[in-house]
Amino acid sequence: MANMVKKKRKNALKIRKEKKLRLKEALRAVEKANKIENPLTDLPDFKNFQKDDIKIRIEYYSINSINEQMFSEIFCLMKKNMEIMYNSCSWGWQEEKKYKEMKESSAKYLVAFDENDHIVGFSHFRFDMDYGSEVLYCYELQLDTSIQRKGLGKFLLQILELIAFKNNMKKVVLTVLKHNLPAIKFFYSLK
Repeated sequence: MANMVKKKRKNALKIRKEKKLRLKEALRAVEKANKIENPLTDLPDFKNFQKDDIKIRIEYYSINSINEQMFSEIFCLMKKNMEIMYNSCSWGWQEEKKYKEMKESSAKYLVAFDENDHIVGFSHFRFDMDYGSEVLYCYELQLDTSIQRKGLGKFLLQILELIAFKNNMKKVVLTVLKHNLPAIKFFYSLK
C-alpha cells in the first residue's frame, strides 16, 4: 500500500514537472514570436489579394509603426462595424476601453488597402497564451461592407494561420459575439 502511494506521488510530481516545462516552452515560443519584426516577410505570396476586378495590398504594422491617421481609420472601421453589435449585448460599447485594447504594445495589424490606398479591412492580432497554450489570438477581423463576401476575410485568416504555424503557435483563436450570426456563419464556413 505504501509503495502504491509513493508511485502515485512520484507520478503526480512527474506530471507537474512536465506541465511546468511545457508552459515554459509555450511562453518562450510566444516571446520569440513577439520579437519578429514583420511576419509577412516570409510570406511574399500573401501580400496581395486579387479576385475578379478587386486588387488588394496587405501590409503588416506593429502598434509602434502605425501612424495616427491610419490607426484612426482602422478604429473608425471597427466602430462602424461593431458598435451596434456591442450595444446589443451585455458588454455594451465601451469606446475608450476598445481604443486602449487596440493600442496596447503587443497589438499587431494586417491592413488591407485597395488600389487607391484606402483601408478596406484589417486584422488586429497578437501572439499570446490561452489556457496554457501558445496561440495567435485574432482580436479583430474587420472589412468594409464594400469588400465583404469577396474572399478577403478568408484570405486574411489564411495569412494568420500561416503566421501562427511559422511561429510555432498551436492554433489561431478568436472570440465572436454569439448574436453576430453573419460572423459565426463565416467562421464555421472555414472548417
